[in-house]
Amino acid sequence: MVVAIDGPAGAGKSTVARAVAQALGFTYLDSGAMYRCVGLAAEERGLPGAEVAAALRIELGDRVLLDGRDVTDAIRTPAVSEAASRVAADPAVRRAVVARQRAMVAEGDWVAEGRDIGTVVAPDAAVKVFLTASPEERARRRAAQIGADVVTVLAEQTLRDRRDTTREHSPLEAAEGAVHLDTTGLTLDDVVAHVRELVEEARAEEQT
Repeated sequence: MVVAIDGPAGAGKSTVARAVAQALGFTYLDSGAMYRCVGLAAEERGLPGAEVAAALRIELGDRVLLDGRDVTDAIRTPAVSEAASRVAADPAVRRAVVARQRAMVAEGDWVAEGRDIGTVVAPDAAVKVFLTASPEERARRRAAQIGADVVTVLAEQTLRDRRDTTREHSPLEAAEGAVHLDTTGLTLDDVVAHVRELVEEARAEEQT
């Protein structure tokens, strides 16, 4: 079974997906980390993302490894976030990363989060969730996470949202049949419980 969790930056996708995966005993796929690795490698090597995407060795888990190097913290900086957003708009990069992601979720039980999981990577996912939150709440969470100024984060977030929603290939949008879930004002436990209910409903339907 695949649980696809999509949504804009700061909506809580990573936190929710990781918690849901742990609660269900599923494997967690952080698709954003893969694009961040491409962005980091492109910046470090001074090359277009398309030239590095296919050759990178990315290992996901409690720590993120890029060609054997621990980049867990390095890929969470504002600069790498911006680089990831840029390379993610490149069709060649998306093709390379999506191909890897599809191969990963082809077998087993997964909770995969990103911006195009339910629309492109796993359109047949048993459960599709589109997480949202108010722009201010999303910026507040992100600022607290990276120790930055909320106003600055909100401005950068607005630019990234515009890029993600208007790019030609795999724009950010809710998948057909996705459940919209606004996390503003909700606790993590509230959101996880809601997603688990959706999974149980999907399991029940599969058995009928």
